[in-house]
Amino acid sequence: MTITYTWKITGLKTKNIDSYENVVVQTYWQKIGTDESGNEGKFSGATPFTLDPTDHSGPFIPFEELTENDVIDWIKTVVVGEYEKHVNEQIAKDLESKVNPELDADLPWESLSA
Repeated sequence: MTITYTWKITGLKTKNIDSYENVVVQTYWQKIGTDESGNEGKFSGATPFTLDPTDHSGPFIPFEELTENDVIDWIKTVVVGEYEKHVNEQIAKDLESKVNPELDADLPWESLSA
């Protein structure tokens, strides 16, 4: 089964740190897997971030200039390896439960006494 993945940011928390305002310190997200038939499985996650004012590896992006893709790229640097494997396995389980759901069943012996 081929699964196509998309990401969605569902929430952010910010705080002021030193001279920086509205620094993103917590993200809430979903990774959504869609199979060939259009069925969707989802995994919801939360990823914290910290600001190191001495880290000049990239420019600080002001909150009002952030895009969803910026934040997704940050999260993807954390959701790697075994954690990403776990996320994808949970999405596959969610998809399976929608494609082949468990159903409540009547007790077979109860229908015999009627």
